[in-house]
Amino acid sequence: MSSCTVCPRAAGEGLHACPHHAAELRAWLAELPVQAELLAACVASSASPAQGRRGGGRAHSPAPVDWRVLALLGPGHPDARHPDDDGTAPIRPLLDAWAGTIAYTHPATYRDPHGTAHTTPCEAAHPRHGDTITGWCTWLTAYLPYALTQEWVGDLHHQVGDLVHRARAITGHHPHRRPYTAAPCPQCRAYGLVAVDGQPGLLCDTCGHHLPHPPTPERTPAS
Repeated sequence: MSSCTVCPRAAGEGLHACPHHAAELRAWLAELPVQAELLAACVASSASPAQGRRGGGRAHSPAPVDWRVLALLGPGHPDARHPDDDGTAPIRPLLDAWAGTIAYTHPATYRDPHGTAHTTPCEAAHPRHGDTITGWCTWLTAYLPYALTQEWVGDLHHQVGDLVHRARAITGHHPHRRPYTAAPCPQCRAYGLVAVDGQPGLLCDTCGHHLPHPPTPERTPAS
């Protein structure tokens, strides 16, 4: 039984991320395209000058674009395994870099003209939905089961999480959290269980314990 590379919990046989952080990473990859659309809307609104009063008046100058938005949506060539630790890596190039890391280590099998099977690393990643944030998130989600077996999945979790939290700080868009008060957390006994949109099961805000299924509600003894 291996340990999670993100937290002290067990990760499962042959895995390097516990169920909670695996689900969190999957949810972040689903959230990033939504955040990217909201960030693009910020750029569009900044580029458009505000209109004056109908029938007259001068249009105001467009609002300055937040450099944090440009940093997230701009170009770049980050190294997934050795990133610059300045918190400015853009979304699409970083996802592209991680797809390349997975592709270069993922085994690919082919047969030569003589019928002999060969296994080599893939040459490159090719997203079916295009070289976009949505395309790379879809590709990475499909290969997430393989990534979870690699020791560097903790780095992937950290960097994708950093992208999501940087985007949330600008857009203000956060997944909805719904408290589950029917039963306490079986780990710490506190009533801190919540359901987070995009993540399966429940998470305890008090101790961080992840439950794949809601616990059975406790009955109050009859008086």
